[in-house]
Amino acid sequence: MTDREPDTPGFETLMEEIDGIVDALDRRELELDEALALFERGVARLREAGVLLDRARGRVEELIEAAAGDLSTVGFASEAGDVETGDDDG
Repeated sequence: MTDREPDTPGFETLMEEIDGIVDALDRRELELDEALALFERGVARLREAGVLLDRARGRVEELIEAAAGDLSTVGFASEAGDVETGDDDG
């Protein structure tokens, strides 16, 4: 299930297009008006990708809240190599 319109590109597609725009701008073989048009399209695509990321973050937050009763603290390795548990007991 997706939260985007049927003809709206997905995040990965947007990122591929943004990469292509960056590559085209890096070549520096464009006329100023072409470069500005590409830049404008890149900014628009970044905004679209940002909206998709915001929606995804909201969905993750919803899932975490829904599962809150089933979550437990998981330890992780700190830079010192010991395991942190999240407990303040020492």
